[in-house]
Amino acid sequence: MTNEEKIAILEELMEVDEGTLTPETLLSNIEEWDSVSFLSFMAMMDEKFGKTVIGSEIKTKETVGDLMAMME
Repeated sequence: MTNEEKIAILEELMEVDEGTLTPETLLSNIEEWDSVSFLSFMAMMDEKFGKTVIGSEIKTKETVGDLMAMME
C-alpha cells in the first residue's frame, strides 16, 4: 500500500477534505481527530490490516506519519 493510499484512508476516516493531511501533520492540530475517529482507526486497523492496536499505543503517536507507520 502506498503512502498516498494510507493518507486517503486516514482522510476518509477523519472526514477531512482530500489533500488535507501530510505525514508531517500533527494529530493535535486536526480538529477531527477525536474519540470517534480514534475508535474508527482501531476498527480499521483490525478490518483492513488484521492488526489489533490498543488505545495507549495510539495515544503515543504525534503525527499522521506515525499512524501511517502502524499501517505497515
